[in-house]
Amino acid sequence: MNLTELTIHQLHAKLVAKEITSVELTRAFLARIAATDNKVNAFITICDTEALAAAAEADARIAAGQADLLTGIPLALKDIFCTEGVRTTCASKILDNFVAPYDGTAVARLKERGAVILGKLNMDEFAMGSSNENSAFGPVKNPWNLATVPGGSSGGSAAAVAARQAAGTLGTDTGGSIRQPASHCGVVGLKPTYGRVSRYGVIAYASSLDQVGPIARDVEDCAILLQAVAGYDPADSTSVDTPVPDYRATLRDGVKGLRIGLPKEYFIAGLDPEVKGAVDAAIAQYRQLGAEIVEVSLPHTDYAVACYYLIATAEASSNLARYDGVRFGTRVEEGKGLLDMYMKSRAAGFGAEVKRRIMLGTYALSSGYYDAYYLKAQKVRTLIRQDFLDAFDKVDVILTPVAPTPAFALGEKTADPLQMYLSDIFTIPANLAGTCAMSLPCGLSAAGLPIGLQLIGQPFGEATLLRSAYAFEQATEWHQRKPQL
Repeated sequence: MNLTELTIHQLHAKLVAKEITSVELTRAFLARIAATDNKVNAFITICDTEALAAAAEADARIAAGQADLLTGIPLALKDIFCTEGVRTTCASKILDNFVAPYDGTAVARLKERGAVILGKLNMDEFAMGSSNENSAFGPVKNPWNLATVPGGSSGGSAAAVAARQAAGTLGTDTGGSIRQPASHCGVVGLKPTYGRVSRYGVIAYASSLDQVGPIARDVEDCAILLQAVAGYDPADSTSVDTPVPDYRATLRDGVKGLRIGLPKEYFIAGLDPEVKGAVDAAIAQYRQLGAEIVEVSLPHTDYAVACYYLIATAEASSNLARYDGVRFGTRVEEGKGLLDMYMKSRAAGFGAEVKRRIMLGTYALSSGYYDAYYLKAQKVRTLIRQDFLDAFDKVDVILTPVAPTPAFALGEKTADPLQMYLSDIFTIPANLAGTCAMSLPCGLSAAGLPIGLQLIGQPFGEATLLRSAYAFEQATEWHQRKPQL
């Protein structure tokens, strides 16, 4: 039996039945990482000693009858989460030597449940990118085809799950950074409602957009991971104090009578025919399952990408000002004074895409341009959010593609930032609206690359979102397909 092929809920059943131990399971995943990561490059840091120690503790908890659903389960984290005693780089040279002194809230909640942390995962530097080619540690490769991108910025998180290197992972999603890689790697990824999961201990990119979420092999595993990390945290001022439902309790309730909205603005001329075909087949499947399909309109969709790249870059400019070589991170010693040291440290530490976004954001916030750019973008954001709220008066869930195309070739879009930014055209609006959304597999291209389906839910409507996804997943076999590494 290959333990790395099993889902979290299957592994939990075997652990509590004493058929396997967490130490045995952790060794199996570490062996899988050792055998495959020279091809995939999903990990920046592997915590083998710490993971085996945590696994031994988990086995003691299980023996004492104190097992949680995640006790003894090997997971991995995007390298954006502060993890006590472990290097936390955000895939940037500027944080190459930074060891976090504490655990972020999401990490602490996983550890409290006895999860085993295998290591830290590769990503686009400071979560800025759609292909995972912006990492200071080299690009992640898509396990389905090593010549293609895994998506970004949580490319390592999605690739590790697809390559069976971890039973599940955590990523972050600012403009599609969980859903787009999940789509390209044929796994399930969920961006919760803004405020549902604490951002405390997550290195900030754009604070009003960033959200923590799970990536897993199937919908039930996603529900288990979300249950573990969701909930109010007084350490995060944007965390919302609202009850967390039991996400697994309603998973099997089906979609009969559920109203699913199709926004006409998302089914556009530039959509890849194979993506459109897979999404159309998914719509037909939902009809068969008893859902009601309703056309809706999200009229301000055309402005979402421009709006996002003003707000996100402005917030990035502010958030990344702290990386100056003084308190932590890389410092270039030779300099003619403090200002020179700042400039040289930042020039040496940041990659090209991060510099581009800092400059865009600084310009948008500069004197004379703030009202014309940043303030106007915030007003447009309000209109986009209202579009979603109006649509949710008519429907329970919205269905769209995740990305305009399947995974593209490594290097294909690096010379054209605008084309790269347009990769997130279908995922950005949910971040601007602050609502929940997820990606799940719905097909394969002729070249054998995964295609994802996006479901967007009402604010704090994750339970309905997961139920809708589970019904489709159980009626199809796409989630059972796997890459041949």
